[in-house]
Amino acid sequence: MHIHRYEKLWLGLSLLLIVGFIATITYGAVGAGVTMVDNGETLNPNDLGDHPKFGDPGVEQVGPNEYDVYVVAQQFVFRPGTTIAGQPPITVPANSTVNFYITSADVIHGFSVVGTNANTMAIPGEVAEVTVEVGGPQEYGIVCHEYCGQGHHNMEGLMQVVPEDEYNGSEQ
Repeated sequence: MHIHRYEKLWLGLSLLLIVGFIATITYGAVGAGVTMVDNGETLNPNDLGDHPKFGDPGVEQVGPNEYDVYVVAQQFVFRPGTTIAGQPPITVPANSTVNFYITSADVIHGFSVVGTNANTMAIPGEVAEVTVEVGGPQEYGIVCHEYCGQGHHNMEGLMQVVPEDEYNGSEQ
């Protein structure tokens, strides 16, 4: 059987490409330390109102410059965060570490704080944890990036980073 030299060349390049893809995935999983978002806690989405943190979600100071933010995503709001639905924006002081704990009350949603590394799925029954370091005063948009129904395009929120001397933690 005769194989033309161009076919041999394309077969060789194809095999090299496959080996390159496998090496890239292996390096990303082992060498670069790429990890998935930690989904440590599970809970019943029907009992979110009884949960100590998600029953009244909001911002909680846990250290000198560290804050935990509990967010419930549901069609088509983030609680807290969606200002058009009467919810307050998420407000944190400048130069702090913000740990987001996100879950969903109904369907799969997305949670992305635009301009930061916070980008995860909000799955009913699971709690996703994402940490963000914020700098100076600024506003960040929050968007749902998973199609969650007819009002998906309206599912957005706001995180305000305010000067440290203007932050009033008792408002949230």
